[in-house]
Amino acid sequence: MKDNAQNPLLLKSLNHISLVCRSLEESIDFYQNILGFVPIRRPGSFDFDGAWLFGHGIGIHLLQSENPESMTKKSEINPKDNHISFQCESMGAVEKKLTEMGIKYVRAKVEEGGIHVFQLFFHDPDGFMIEICDCDNLPVIPLAGEMARSCSRINLQILGQQTLQPQPVVQLCSATTNH
Repeated sequence: MKDNAQNPLLLKSLNHISLVCRSLEESIDFYQNILGFVPIRRPGSFDFDGAWLFGHGIGIHLLQSENPESMTKKSEINPKDNHISFQCESMGAVEKKLTEMGIKYVRAKVEEGGIHVFQLFFHDPDGFMIEICDCDNLPVIPLAGEMARSCSRINLQILGQQTLQPQPVVQLCSATTNH
């Protein structure tokens, strides 16, 4: 039997994240009209309110809170908080659109080996952190092992042609900075 020490559960990919929300309608609107997710069929056997959306290779499962008044909402945007990160084609276009929509955000920049990654952080309607980055040029160098992963397929091909040497830690797509 093949050694599965690096993937003991034989995982293939991330399928979805699930978020409890105060207002199902408000959250659907945000994920659909701001982040570009598409509503998809949800199993009818569920006996609770929710919605499934899909986009950018991942599912978002929204669950209506049974007690929305008790949910705390984060107001401070802290890039070191739990978040989900999306890569974009143009940071300038994202920033312009967020400004036009009146969405409050925080900018951050990461530099590693001469490569600069720009990030924007903002909240969904319930205070869950969203990051938008241009991190596809930042390679992910494993500390040990044979396989290199990257935020982009191009970098994966480039890394596959290079001999791996021990390198400093580089965070995958969601590197954060101190403010």
